[in-house]
Amino acid sequence: MCRHVGYLGPPVALDELLLRPSHSLLEQSWAPADMRRGGTVNVDGFGVGWYRSDRPEPGRYRACGPMWADENFAALAPDISSGALVGAVRSATKSTPVVRTACAPFQSGHWLFSHNGSVPGWPESLSELVEKLDTTRLLALDAPVDSAAVWALLLRRLDDGQSPADAVRDTLVEVVRAVPDARMNLLLSDGDLLIATTWTHALSVCRTDNAVIVASEPFGVPAVARGAPPDTTGEPHWQAVPDGYLVVADRVETSLVPLPEIELRDSPPSESR
Repeated sequence: MCRHVGYLGPPVALDELLLRPSHSLLEQSWAPADMRRGGTVNVDGFGVGWYRSDRPEPGRYRACGPMWADENFAALAPDISSGALVGAVRSATKSTPVVRTACAPFQSGHWLFSHNGSVPGWPESLSELVEKLDTTRLLALDAPVDSAAVWALLLRRLDDGQSPADAVRDTLVEVVRAVPDARMNLLLSDGDLLIATTWTHALSVCRTDNAVIVASEPFGVPAVARGAPPDTTGEPHWQAVPDGYLVVADRVETSLVPLPEIELRDSPPSESR
C-alpha cells in the first residue's frame, strides 16, 4: 500500500510538511505504521504536486527511487512553498513496473490524483471498464499500472462535467463492482478542494483554525499550519475516518459522507474490509 497526504492552508515549505515533521511522509516511506498486508515499505518511488499562485496548473516532482535517497528533492523542498499540495510515496502493486510515471500524484490540467491501494488481477480485472475509454485516453496513460487506469476512469467523469465528489464516488463504485477486493483509497485535489475515500484502508483528517490535512497516517503538523508560534508545544487533533466514507474538505469545512452500499459481482474476502 502507498501513503498519501493532501494539504490546504497557508503557504508551507514542502520540507516543513513532508520531510521534517515527526512521522512525516518521508518517515512513512521506510516506517509506515499501517500497511494492512499491502507491503512492508514504500520505496518504489514518490511524488509531490503543488499549486502555484501565478498559474492554474500545479508544479510536480516525481521520482522512481525511495524518497529518502533523492538528494535533489531534499535540496529543492525548502525553497518551494504552497498553500495546496498532494504528496505520495509508492509501494508498487505486484507485477507493475517501478518507473517514475507510475508514481502519484497523477495530473491533468488543474487536477492532482493519488491512489493508495490496488486492483487485484490487473490488467485483466479492469479490461471491461478500460474498454469504455477512448483510444486517446488509453494512449495517454502515464504508465501500465492499475492506479493510472483508475485515474483515467475518474478523469473521464471529470471531463464529462461530473462534480468532483460524485466523480470520485462513482469511480470507486464502478471499480469495486468489477473487482470486489479492490482497495480504493483515493485522493483528488484542484487546489481548493480535497476529496478522499476510505475503502479498506486508513485515513485521518486534521483541521486547524487555518488549514486542513488529510493523510493516510497522522504526523506532526508544522507550526504554520497549526496557526501557532513555532515554539508552541502540542499537536492538533487528528480524526480517524471510518472505512467506507467519502471526505470532502475545503478551506472552511470538512464533511464525511458514507459511501453507498455496493452490490458486488462476487463477495470479497472477509479480510479485505
